Order: sequence, then structure tokens, then C-alpha cells
Amino acid sequence: MAFVITSPCKDEKAAECVEVCPVDCIHGDEVMYYIDPDTCIECGACEPVCPVEAIYEEEMVPEEEKEYIEINANFFK
Repeated sequence: MAFVITSPCKDEKAAECVEVCPVDCIHGDEVMYYIDPDTCIECGACEPVCPVEAIYEEEMVPEEEKEYIEINANFFK
């Protein structure tokens, strides 16, 4: 299971997560960052550095943020 970036990242884009990702699986657009579930190695380096606590392991995404699992995956299609 990959990590997922959720709504607190919207319009925040602090980028600490991008800097620490060892496999370059985090990319963004003008709104927020997204994690490529096919490239993520589940190392967890991104989670503790997120200043807005927007990153979760896929199985730990809060119910109200579940749509972001698909949003992250769709960004890379």
C-alpha cells in the first residue's frame, strides 16, 4: 500500500515531502502534491516531514479523505 496525500495539502504545497522522497514519486500541479502509488516504495520518509499532516498510509486515510486515494492515482494516469 502506498502513501496518499490528502486535502490539507491543497494550496499549501510546502514541498518537504518532495525533497525527502528517495524514489521521486511525489509530483504536483498548481493545487497540491500527489504520490504515485506505482512508484511509492512505502518508506514513509514523507509522512513525518509534512507540516500540515496531509500524508497517510493508504489503509490509514481518514474516511472523509478516502477520495484522495483515487485522486492521487488518477493524477499519474
